[in-house]
Amino acid sequence: MLDGRYRVDARIAVGGMATVYRAVDTRLDRVLALKVMHPTLAADAHFVDRFIREAKSVARLAHPNVVQVFDQGADRSYVYLAMEYVAGCTLRDVLRERGALQPRAALDILEPVLAALGAAHRAGFVHRDMKPENVLIGDDGRVKVADFGLVRSVDTHTSTTGAVLGTVSYLAPEQIEGSTADPRVDVYACGVVLYEMLTGQKPHDGDSAAIVLYKHLHEDVPPPSALVPGLAYELDELVATATARTPDLRPYDAVGLFGMVREARAGLSDEQLDAVPPQALTSEHPNAENRTSVIPRSLTVPRPLPVNEDDGPGDPFNRTSRFESGPPLPPPRRREARRPRRGLLAVLAALLLIIGVGAGVWYINSGQFTKVPPLLAKTEAQAKERLADAGLDVKKVDHAYSDTVRRGTVISTDPVSGARIRNNDSVALTISDGPETVKVPDVTGLALGRAQALLKADGLAAGMVTKEFSDDVPKGSVISTDPEAGTERHSGSAIALTVSKGSAVDVPDVTGEDLDDAKADLQEVGLKVTVSATEVTSEYDAGQVAQQTPAGDSQAAEGDTVTLTVSKGPELVEVPSVVGASVDDATKLLEQSGFKVKEDRGLLGLFGDTVKSQSVDAGEQAPKGSTITIQIR
Repeated sequence: MLDGRYRVDARIAVGGMATVYRAVDTRLDRVLALKVMHPTLAADAHFVDRFIREAKSVARLAHPNVVQVFDQGADRSYVYLAMEYVAGCTLRDVLRERGALQPRAALDILEPVLAALGAAHRAGFVHRDMKPENVLIGDDGRVKVADFGLVRSVDTHTSTTGAVLGTVSYLAPEQIEGSTADPRVDVYACGVVLYEMLTGQKPHDGDSAAIVLYKHLHEDVPPPSALVPGLAYELDELVATATARTPDLRPYDAVGLFGMVREARAGLSDEQLDAVPPQALTSEHPNAENRTSVIPRSLTVPRPLPVNEDDGPGDPFNRTSRFESGPPLPPPRRREARRPRRGLLAVLAALLLIIGVGAGVWYINSGQFTKVPPLLAKTEAQAKERLADAGLDVKKVDHAYSDTVRRGTVISTDPVSGARIRNNDSVALTISDGPETVKVPDVTGLALGRAQALLKADGLAAGMVTKEFSDDVPKGSVISTDPEAGTERHSGSAIALTVSKGSAVDVPDVTGEDLDDAKADLQEVGLKVTVSATEVTSEYDAGQVAQQTPAGDSQAAEGDTVTLTVSKGPELVEVPSVVGASVDDATKLLEQSGFKVKEDRGLLGLFGDTVKSQSVDAGEQAPKGSTITIQIR
């Protein structure tokens, strides 16, 4: 139990900043997702304060494509968010399973993502960590953007002290350089995600985070058609515009990119939208880093090459500084170079010297260690192969039920993915046996509260309650369940209940009766009576029943309560003078005053058109709605 309210049922995923669990809000009996910050981050008071402040801001962002934030709090060292639980998978799962997507499917996913980000941008927030892991696709097909944990107000900086928050494969150049993060960083990330959906691969890869960051700074994202021949030019343009390294060349926010996407889609034929990508393309790179990370600033600052005496002031790479500590980043490709520079050998010699000196230090500090590779959602065979490639053994293999992880794939590892571990050490795997199934118990005839408790005890949830009349089942007891008893359902499934309202009783119409008589008539058929404290004017005399709920001639359950409203008499209205007026004028004037009109012509007034007298004298008061008789001559 977390914070005395949330019962943690299962771990869903582990990220660089937090672990996400499926839990139940025991106060509201609602399934939700709990995002719990890692203890190392939770120990940073400034980080926690920002986490809480920003969570409150995101909770105000109501949009159908944004995962809703319900609650936020802290329990001892656990800082958490309670969020909407979306049953389904992530876009990363889809890309891992299917590789490249058809353009129509890619745009169908991108559009709701941009709608969600557009709402955030117009509300003054930037997500800053858009990636396939944060795009949830529900079992019903709805697309939602999750993990606004890095969201910040527009015009605030993305960096903590000496570090950048984010995922290296999707960081915009200005994020890497530590500039102000505005909505265009999300536009850049969406362009990378679109490229990945269309090709099945990330645009920039490398054996380290530093190399990937360097490529973001110095290399354009290639057109998707270079990897998937035949893709429409409009798709290349979308990716190029969204991932422009200069922020000013991108749409200012997701709303602008959304408009471009809709315009591009309108210009594509069905054949172009449904083009089938090569199935060999995959979205996984063996060294891909998909987690949100706290990236040391030293990895995000491109290190210059050593001084070359032949490089003049026009050197496009500004290589005028000494090396910083740590392994150097690869220099950018020099497209304008026509022949080798005279200082090339000096550059290479300097590089080899630095690498050689650093290698000994590296081995002493890090060479005896490695990291547990990403294994979540891998099959047991794939996980063992990856561990073997990393020089690690499998300690043991456990099995557990999971509602969210596919059968036969890894739920968790010990140590967790990314953890520092000695070479040749071993890792324990937990493999999913798929969702645990439960038989629906027979709760017919039980009182509603008892039935709900029994469903909960069996691992199911009480769903919608519908009430019906029944002559056989006592009031408040269960008539039936949907699905019926004995049916197998996944653990946590909601079971709808139909509950008896008791035997049906015909409600008599007591309007117009004296209050005491009305009470007696209702109680005689087994109904209870309550009298409203408010009286109303009506056509009925004071003390008579003016209204009743439920209405007369309807049905209610035996023992139900009927509410009566008593009349304080009709509203009195002053009668206007109509003597001497024409029949039409007199009728119109009386009806406008709220009266009904009756004509008395007699024998002498058959052909007359003038009012001789009226049944209630002018200036007197009469009940509104009553009838005034006019005599015509």
